[in-house]
Amino acid sequence: MNKPLRRIAIFCGLLVLALLIRDNWLQYVQADELRTDTANRRVNIERYATPRGDIIVDGNPITGSVKSKTGDYEYKRTYKDGAMWAPITGYASQAFGANQLEKIDDGILTGNDDRLFFRNTLDMITGKKKQGGNVVTTLNGAAQKAAFQGLGDKKGAVAAIDPKTGAILALASTPSYDPSTFAGNSTTTDSKAWNDLQKKNNPDDPMLNRALRETYPPGSTFKVVTAAAALENGLVPDADTNTKSPDPWTMPGTTTKLPNEGNLPCKNATLRTALRVSCNT
Repeated sequence: MNKPLRRIAIFCGLLVLALLIRDNWLQYVQADELRTDTANRRVNIERYATPRGDIIVDGNPITGSVKSKTGDYEYKRTYKDGAMWAPITGYASQAFGANQLEKIDDGILTGNDDRLFFRNTLDMITGKKKQGGNVVTTLNGAAQKAAFQGLGDKKGAVAAIDPKTGAILALASTPSYDPSTFAGNSTTTDSKAWNDLQKKNNPDDPMLNRALRETYPPGSTFKVVTAAAALENGLVPDADTNTKSPDPWTMPGTTTKLPNEGNLPCKNATLRTALRVSCNT
């Protein structure tokens, strides 16, 4: 090979090497960065190309999917009793992303999670359209409804937990919002609904999850702790023996009297009675 041809061959070889290095850099080093880039719409188009799996309560779905009427996103999310379940489900919006279970379990719900590999492979072989997986919760529908309705127009939260397992049975927060109102990608309806829910436009801040994102003093719930400590350390012999607890009680080292709330049978009450009616003394 003469000298000019050798130089051209080396130059072409370097170009091919540079191309291979660049290709591997894009596919492996920058893959996640490119995949999550806000300018990359392909990820969201793929996410909403099939119906999302459902979030299940008491064996029944509290979510769904419908075909979008416009845009590149084929399906959008729907919710049953959206305001009641929003503190748990969160939202999955074509325009504003997702949070809560919709975000935590997005891989399952979109069908992209590795745990669905064999099902997806079988569907591909059989020609079945890809579908999302379901997320089954420990929630109790009746408990959630009672908590949400009990809060009514108040600002507050209710959390009900199974003490044996730690399973969450209810998680309510008010005021709340319906995630269905901004599940799409419309710059008129969905964007307006989203903006109306923001704290700067709504002082009630309905999108604040008061059950998970706020801190509260323990209040009377701490009476369970002090009662257990009294039993464990022998301060009271059992739950049904009368205690020496005046009503009101003057706190040690002070002249301040601690009362009870209302006309309660708290004077020298048993521990069982004191817990039942929530005696302060």
